[in-house]
Amino acid sequence: MRTSLISWNVNGIRASIKGVTGLISSEAPDVVALQEIKADHDKVPKHLADMGYEAYINPAKKKGYSGTMALAKAEALSYSADFDLDEGRVQTLEFRDFYFINAYFPNSRRDLSRLSMKRDFNSKILDYMHGLEEKKPVVICGDFNVAHEEIDIARPKENMHNAGFTKEERYDMDRFIEEGFVDTFRIFNKEPGNYTWWSYMFGARAKNIGWRIDYFLVSKRLEKKVVSAEILKEVKGSDHVPVKLVLDARI
Repeated sequence: MRTSLISWNVNGIRASIKGVTGLISSEAPDVVALQEIKADHDKVPKHLADMGYEAYINPAKKKGYSGTMALAKAEALSYSADFDLDEGRVQTLEFRDFYFINAYFPNSRRDLSRLSMKRDFNSKILDYMHGLEEKKPVVICGDFNVAHEEIDIARPKENMHNAGFTKEERYDMDRFIEEGFVDTFRIFNKEPGNYTWWSYMFGARAKNIGWRIDYFLVSKRLEKKVVSAEILKEVKGSDHVPVKLVLDARI
């Protein structure tokens, strides 16, 4: 049985709601993972849950900041949102064939003041993933806030020491790959120019001056079950676009 999964940093669920409902209507995914919802339980548009999905919301304690939300056509066997209690950055849903993690990784900030915090987060979530793997394989998706390789960014030389493309952040992304997690998009597409985020400034999206910072990674033992992985480039509603994964697995 094939399962369709979509991940999208919506940069505010209330502002992007038209795009989210349109995406769900057109793609009919089995699971939708949203990051940076910037809303509490009572501020998330209620009709999302009326579209045939179980809704799981993990808001940040700070109003209008961060937060994640997952929608699933089947109720999760278990659900956890206690990895990060303050900023609502991680949700874990257990399905029949895999654990599904929806993650919004910290931004190291322009002045790199959160770089050490982000690296600590990276290390902890990798350990967490390995712990889950002892029971079932893992699918993790979301905004990783890092362009992994030079191919993943339009202007690598100019951004070499900037947040999201520092050698430290890229090294941490190396660790995810080296320790057994597969970047699913690169199974199918090894070409440059494929990005998931563009600045709102200077017409960056129209000029395709972007970064690929949104990913689906899967445990190595799921690699042969990956049917397709793509970037939904035409979807509007955020400074990010959704990424999609189809797996030969059950929720």
